[in-house]
Amino acid sequence: MFKLVLIFFSFQVFSQTQDSLKTKDLAEVVVSATRASEKSGMAFSNISSKEIQKRNLGQDMPFLLNQQPSVTISSDAGTGVGYTGIRIRGTDPTRINVSVNGIPYNDAESQGVYWVNMPDLSSSVQSIQIQRGVGTSTNGAGSFGGSININTMKFSAEPTASVSLSGGSFGTLKTTAQFSSGLLKKYWILDGRLSRIVSDGFVDRSAANLRSYYVSAGHYKNENFYRLNVFSGKEKTYQSWNGIPEALANNDVKGIEDFIERNFYDAEFKKGLLERGRRFNFYNYENEIDNYSQTHYQFISSIKLGKNLRFNPAIHYTPGSGYFEQYKYDQTLENYSDSYNSSKEKSNLIRQKWLDNHFYGLVWSLDKVFTNKLSVSWGGAINQYLGGHFGKVVWVENAPKLDLKNRYYENNSVKNDRNFYTKNTYNFNSKWSAYTDLQIRNVDFVSKGTLEGKKEINEKENYTFFNPKIGLSFKADPASTFYVSYAKGSKEPSRQDFVDNLATPKAEKLHDFEGGYKKISSKSYFEANLYAMNYQNQLVLTGQVNEVGEAIRTNVAYSYRRGVELVLNQNLNPKINLGVNLNLSQNKIKSLREFVASYGDLPNIDTELKNKDVAFSPKIIAGGTLNFKPFENLELSLLPKYIGKQYVDNTQSETRKLDAYFVSDFSLNFSPKKYKKVGFKVLVNNLLNAKYESNAYTYSYLTDKRIDEVFVFPQAGINFLAGLNLSF
Repeated sequence: MFKLVLIFFSFQVFSQTQDSLKTKDLAEVVVSATRASEKSGMAFSNISSKEIQKRNLGQDMPFLLNQQPSVTISSDAGTGVGYTGIRIRGTDPTRINVSVNGIPYNDAESQGVYWVNMPDLSSSVQSIQIQRGVGTSTNGAGSFGGSININTMKFSAEPTASVSLSGGSFGTLKTTAQFSSGLLKKYWILDGRLSRIVSDGFVDRSAANLRSYYVSAGHYKNENFYRLNVFSGKEKTYQSWNGIPEALANNDVKGIEDFIERNFYDAEFKKGLLERGRRFNFYNYENEIDNYSQTHYQFISSIKLGKNLRFNPAIHYTPGSGYFEQYKYDQTLENYSDSYNSSKEKSNLIRQKWLDNHFYGLVWSLDKVFTNKLSVSWGGAINQYLGGHFGKVVWVENAPKLDLKNRYYENNSVKNDRNFYTKNTYNFNSKWSAYTDLQIRNVDFVSKGTLEGKKEINEKENYTFFNPKIGLSFKADPASTFYVSYAKGSKEPSRQDFVDNLATPKAEKLHDFEGGYKKISSKSYFEANLYAMNYQNQLVLTGQVNEVGEAIRTNVAYSYRRGVELVLNQNLNPKINLGVNLNLSQNKIKSLREFVASYGDLPNIDTELKNKDVAFSPKIIAGGTLNFKPFENLELSLLPKYIGKQYVDNTQSETRKLDAYFVSDFSLNFSPKKYKKVGFKVLVNNLLNAKYESNAYTYSYLTDKRIDEVFVFPQAGINFLAGLNLSF
């Protein structure tokens, strides 16, 4: 199979021949391997740095992308600072492939994306492309719902510097200083950024203290460039992973009383619950924090080898280390020390769970434009991930035999990820174009050691995937394009899937069919896209989470997502612009089993369910922007978002769901005519003060009746951020 890929090695078409490339275009050439073009036959959106900066006042990247088609977002702290998440077409972050300058960012083990580890990366962004569906071949874990491709390699021939200060509700403050040297001695460029973001959070004790820096040095000469990027993030966030009982969010007094009674909480707990309401946090230990740092080293280059031939190699290394600390009550000591084996002794203690990881590898592509008709390219990546997990007890009450120097669990993982792909774009004539993409990916994963509770893990898995993609486009006239595409995606389970499931989880496969129409004119843009995403062995959410808030998943044999996406951007007049996007979808699991354990006299529930909605997959997602520029230097924007009802698990139960909600934000951007290098921004979030929850989890059990515990994550009511930007 590897020989097949080597024979067909190819790459993505350029929008211009390589001989005509300008220095400022070189960075975009490097990331073209992970990006779709108009001839790929796929649904995507391009977002410029200018659009991102309009509302960049301290919130994480998901909140800056909220108005993109088919996107839903959430925030543990309720404000968009700290732990945040994004879904595309209802698919969770483990299925969204994120790359930074063509280098994979998703955590190799969990496959998730932790934006909190890259604070204020948005201030260094040059451009972003969001692909919906399988998309183009990318490095790292396969895309099963979308891709977010980020390019940070800005180019400025002139020296620049800026300072941005912003602040607002819930003690949120952001300070950013950045500079670019411009071209030094004709060929060199140096960029830098230093950022700090702090916020108390809407939820009690959900504070975030985030620090980051970005440094990039580049050499540009003779249509070649070499660039070293180093960027790092240090986060310390108070944990708000538990949410609140749904009854508390709904002000359901009877439901709150029942929750307290069946969970044996005392009067003091009840008082705190009722006093704080939607802002309640289960954690009250003063150092219940997540403390983690991560640094990215990227050496990226683009070398012209000959006429219309370009080589783009990159090497990368990302070390990360940190822990989260917890106060745990009434713990069984034999789980923490052999000295207490067969003992029933219990005690209160403080523990830390550590992660020490290293991710490094090589990413490359070779591009060739043969003729005006044919462009080919080949590329791939070889990456390795080393992950160390261990736990320490840092304090214990009245347990003299427990040695604080020992690790009560320790396991290590090694994951090797290799892929090779070939891409071809062929123009039959001025109207018809075809795109092909063949990728082979091999993954092996080994994890050994002890888990919590002295459980053993000894996993060794190997997967080889072949992922073909093909697209066909027809340009009916200069403004109108029709397209169709088919793409296959394959994906290995995450480490946590092995830990959480008794049975060995299976790899997933996805067949993605897309078709659409785009029309572009000087005053408007319209897109209609149909998709059918058919899954085999999709790992779907059970509705439960493990103790660190990660979702538990299980395989289902057949499931699908089918929908239509509509996008319109229209200049109504020289001062008013309207943007609207709409996703209407059906997301179903053909058959799955629901199991509910009994802790009383009732028998366990083990039933088969048919044709149920996939969790967290609303049938309607609608967004938009209404921009009004009364003057050239003033822009007012209304940013509405509607999310339909979402079920919290896959049973489609009306007792376990998130209600539909409508939220509208407002932004203002102003730059005085006499001082164009001074900019003011104002962002009002949740303008209508809606009470809503954006995320949730559930678990069920039986006593003398069925109990469905549902916990939700409330979002802040009306709040604001305001900022000042000074450019030099």
